[in-house]
Amino acid sequence: MKYLVVCGGTVSGIGKGITVSSIGVLLKAAGHRVTSIKIDPYLNVDAGTMSPLEHGEVFVLDDGGEVDLDLGNYERFLNVTLTRRHNITSGKVYQMIIEAERKGEFLGKTVQVVPHVTDAIQKWIKTVAEIPVADSEPGGSPIRPGIQGVPEVCLIEVGGTVGDIESAAYFEALRQLQLNAGPGNFALCFVSYVPFLRNVGELKTKPTQHGVKELRALGLFPDILVCRAEEKLSSEVKHKVAMFSNLHDDSVITLEDVSSTYVVPLVLESQGVSRLICEKLQLRWKEPDLAHWAEFSGKFERLAREGAILTIGVVAKYIGISDAYLSVLKALEHASVWANRKLKVEWISAEELEDPANTKALGQLAACDGIYIPGGFGARGFEGKVKAASYARTANKPFLGICFGMQAAVVAQARDVLGLQNANSTELDESTANPVVIFMPEIDKATMGGNMRLGSRTCILADGSLASKVYGGKLAVAERHRHRYEVNPALVPSLEASGLVFSGRSEEGDRMEIVELPAHRFFMGCQFHPELVTKPLCPAPLYLAFLLAASGTLQSA
Repeated sequence: MKYLVVCGGTVSGIGKGITVSSIGVLLKAAGHRVTSIKIDPYLNVDAGTMSPLEHGEVFVLDDGGEVDLDLGNYERFLNVTLTRRHNITSGKVYQMIIEAERKGEFLGKTVQVVPHVTDAIQKWIKTVAEIPVADSEPGGSPIRPGIQGVPEVCLIEVGGTVGDIESAAYFEALRQLQLNAGPGNFALCFVSYVPFLRNVGELKTKPTQHGVKELRALGLFPDILVCRAEEKLSSEVKHKVAMFSNLHDDSVITLEDVSSTYVVPLVLESQGVSRLICEKLQLRWKEPDLAHWAEFSGKFERLAREGAILTIGVVAKYIGISDAYLSVLKALEHASVWANRKLKVEWISAEELEDPANTKALGQLAACDGIYIPGGFGARGFEGKVKAASYARTANKPFLGICFGMQAAVVAQARDVLGLQNANSTELDESTANPVVIFMPEIDKATMGGNMRLGSRTCILADGSLASKVYGGKLAVAERHRHRYEVNPALVPSLEASGLVFSGRSEEGDRMEIVELPAHRFFMGCQFHPELVTKPLCPAPLYLAFLLAASGTLQSA
């Protein structure tokens, strides 16, 4: 197995995840089988209980793993299906070691960070690196497309920055892994920020020099340096960075600010990154076939400059925090390119919509080409989401509601059409007389982490329904879920009599998965999260249909 570790210095959030994903694109395009691991040094077992305000969205995998959002980048760029074991956290590692110690598996030894924790980390990496990864397909059949086989290269991203206290054990484990893997099987890419000081008019390399020094003190030496900067590094600056990092100039790569993340693989390859990595890892090299990727990114750039604008109103709780809805934004972006439109996202505060006197929020709704309600939890903003769904229905405006958004749409139908004025979700009102949305009976209320209906589940589609047509005539699709509440099956007959059609159901037929209004221009909701499997070259079908409807081209598509 070949290992390529990507870590960072100076500051966090400089694009290590996109760098890892882009390197993976290049290696796959050069004919190599690739997998990816994200190391998160925090003590949480997983990302499931973490606030989107603090950590961004919780990404859910096929196997139900609730993981860091960077695994979403990996899956979207590499077109693979990963598992929960591809996200290593300190919580998972220490939980495993403590459980083993309680069982007496260490035979009376004193359990220490070195060697026990570092050995566990290495074993985890080696085991996961060997897991065959499957190419994935948005809205695919219950059986995913063919297995790639055992990967040749494992990309490993270390969260945070070099020198963080919580990541010390991981860097020591990686130092040992480097030794154990042997020459030609381990390479390290260091991503650093090179700030531009406007008052002196130059790029400053000292933070990068200190980051490399910190890394070398840990026994790890960068083979490739990726310098994030506002603009391209001059040859003089590159030479200076290379000299202080003990590298040749061609091992210093400039990754300047670009208009979209889809350009990053092309920027890296223009500087020979795939050949450089293949040389370091003693892999065969051929020029990566990036034709489809270049076509997509080129079209995205062209539409951003001169495309017809399509405005989608996102009615949400977390306004202006894009990472909280990262997969949603990516799904809309991917679909917009295939719909041949320039996407404009209009953020609409669900809380502001609750205020009848707030004409601004209502005006935003009216000005949008389509209305979208993402998933979520909690009472804050729910009534605004119900109001948005009601508006979309009565104004005949294209609508898509995801998870909590679908539930809001069903509550709106029950109140407005069935006349059940007190209809609600028991998540928000446990004593409601008309529980349209209820807690799923199999869920344990006493536990917060990992206790939802999670991961890929099969949805059976009604023959002849809009849902089936959106999915290319399929009668069964596999999509990812993350929810504790569901539409009350007891009220389904009444709701369907009012005009709603539940065109997607669980395999058992008792759980509502997709709802649509046949008499509407486009009104759909789903209990699952199709944005979790969208790909740039293969957009999520429900998102694409929604944007086609919003642009008035669904019938001709």
